[in-house]
Amino acid sequence: MELLFAVLGGLLCGAVAHVVLPWRTTRGQLLGPAVGGITAAVLWEALTWAGWQYDATWIWVVALLGAGVVALVTEWFLGRRRTQADTAYYERVKANRA
Repeated sequence: MELLFAVLGGLLCGAVAHVVLPWRTTRGQLLGPAVGGITAAVLWEALTWAGWQYDATWIWVVALLGAGVVALVTEWFLGRRRTQADTAYYERVKANRA
């Protein structure tokens, strides 16, 4: 049951990452929540296999902060990369027209 709550928390962290970062129009709306949820699930399982207790505070902190950080980094990287690729494509098309 705790895994479900961790994944839901990761989904929320990813959704917040999508909203707070620029370049929203260059990414899919579900990218952040998907990355956050998957990261939270993987971290939660890895930490429970490492022997961390379900009711401990640190497993929640690590799983949710990790999900938020990974979602922020992913969205930041993909947003910048997409903007740069679009600019390069526009310049290439503009140069071929002339």
